[in-house]
Amino acid sequence: MGFVTTRELARDYDVIVVGSGAGGGQTAYTLALEGVKVLMLEAGRHYDFRTETPMFQASHDAPLRGTSTPDKPFGFYDATVDGGWQVPGEPYTQASTNEEQRFDWWRARMLGGRTNHWGRISLRNGPYDFKPHSRDGLGFDWPIGYDDLAPYYDKVEMLVGIYGSNEGLENTPDSPDGCLLPAPAARVGERLIAQRAGKLGIPVVPIHRAVLTAKLDDKRIPALLHPGNARAQALVAQAMRDRAACFWATPCSRGCAIGATYQSPAVHLPPALASGNLDVLCDAMVYEVTTKDGKASGVRFVDRKTGKHIEVKGRAVVLSASACESVRILLNSRTSAYPQGLANSSGKVGKYVMDTVGSDLSGQVPLLENLPPHNEDGAGGSHMYAPWWLYGKQGAGWAEKGLGFPRGYHIELGTGRRMPTAGTGAGLEGFTQGSYGAKFKQDVRRTFGSFVYLSGRGEMIPNDDSFCEIDPTTQDRFGIPVLRFHWQWAEHETRQAAHMQKTFADIVGAMGGKVLDGGPELDGRKAIAPGGSIIHEVGGAIMGADANTSVTNRWGQTWDVPNLFLSDGAPFASNADKNPTLTIMALAWRQADHIVDRFRRKEL
Repeated sequence: MGFVTTRELARDYDVIVVGSGAGGGQTAYTLALEGVKVLMLEAGRHYDFRTETPMFQASHDAPLRGTSTPDKPFGFYDATVDGGWQVPGEPYTQASTNEEQRFDWWRARMLGGRTNHWGRISLRNGPYDFKPHSRDGLGFDWPIGYDDLAPYYDKVEMLVGIYGSNEGLENTPDSPDGCLLPAPAARVGERLIAQRAGKLGIPVVPIHRAVLTAKLDDKRIPALLHPGNARAQALVAQAMRDRAACFWATPCSRGCAIGATYQSPAVHLPPALASGNLDVLCDAMVYEVTTKDGKASGVRFVDRKTGKHIEVKGRAVVLSASACESVRILLNSRTSAYPQGLANSSGKVGKYVMDTVGSDLSGQVPLLENLPPHNEDGAGGSHMYAPWWLYGKQGAGWAEKGLGFPRGYHIELGTGRRMPTAGTGAGLEGFTQGSYGAKFKQDVRRTFGSFVYLSGRGEMIPNDDSFCEIDPTTQDRFGIPVLRFHWQWAEHETRQAAHMQKTFADIVGAMGGKVLDGGPELDGRKAIAPGGSIIHEVGGAIMGADANTSVTNRWGQTWDVPNLFLSDGAPFASNADKNPTLTIMALAWRQADHIVDRFRRKEL
């Protein structure tokens, strides 16, 4: 078992896992360490984070000074391989030419998927987030509650390594002692934001991120994660020893050669591969789940290198290809027995696609000028953030409480003397209107590190106008029908984006700063980021308590096909203001435990 070629595939597997990111990596990890024989199929190429991460290189060392390119939309050094909002030969289409109804779909075509480039913000959903409809009558409740997932949040935090603190805030769950690593010290700009935002009633606290601020406790944690399983404990302990604590060397978006950040290839795959129970095949684009006698019998995929179509068998199938990719597979698995696509008797496959509400604003703060030179690189991202603070104006009767929209957002902060990116100096052209010679050098030294960046990340309520379907005429380069997207932000979200802009401007003003780029933008339709651009899409195969109105049950198990499971963001019944990755992993671990139990009871 290990990395295999198409010729080395076994004739049959216990479980086929499609995808290698947060959901697929966690699923394969849990199953393999429990003795289940697993095949992981990854559509993208093999990726080695230890050899492919450009450590200790400044942007000026890169071609084009590290600026964005078509295949590297986040900059030349971004960890993304062969992925992005556009993938050559693999299109998707829009149902409308209206730019406000555009959905931008990010695909990761590499081992580990999006876990290689994500922001690593790891927030637990709170109790309210699992029962939103019960609170305000909008959207859907999950068929599970916070207590169902809390033990798995604990496990994921201990395995992955999450830094942060417990603050006792409403609907922002604390973690039990021993789960979190120490939070890094706040940067100067973050401390100023916390001071001034606090006077506005906005709490700013340490954020939770998947970065090791200290070595993981390889003696204590493995026994808590895998009680009674000595072999799993030994494999996990070794994998933990192979990871180093962060020493603030390289932006996390590049990947991490020392394993200090969470990437599926650094955390989930090593112990799973070492167990001898996992085969991994890259460049295998799954397009169909095969069925026999009402059950999933395996999958069909295209070898992206040769174009050859191959079928492989399994006792169970887990789709973790990313929310919309898993939807595409289900809809393309159309047969006479399943004319609407697989697991779609409810007609809900593809429905209720959601993304995070996003809006950004930047400012320049004179109080942060002329700081003495010092290293503020930190842990590759935010050390602090502002969790949502206005729950008192939500819930039942929200419309009468003066807020104007029903769901909340958190604020992510960017400050400090970060590594300069492409452009002249620190990107001062828009601020100084251009300066030259000695004056330019003075401007750079004076203002470098005095800019603040505020990003809102809020909850979208699922709606009937945001969904994906199979385009009736367009296929990708392999002949696989592609997705067509319908998208519509509701007034709930556009009003939220306008509130973000006003709040950001208030914070910058409280710091004695100036808002840049003509902001704030108080027209929410202009302030809101396009659908999909935050790369938090979830839904499309929501879980529920009723087979007539949902695609999966509380275990992510499809109602129609009992041995077919979804372990990515597709089953999300709502999209809280918390970033979804930690919840995807917790759900996947819980689901994998359920699959193991079903195997032991010979029910799969």
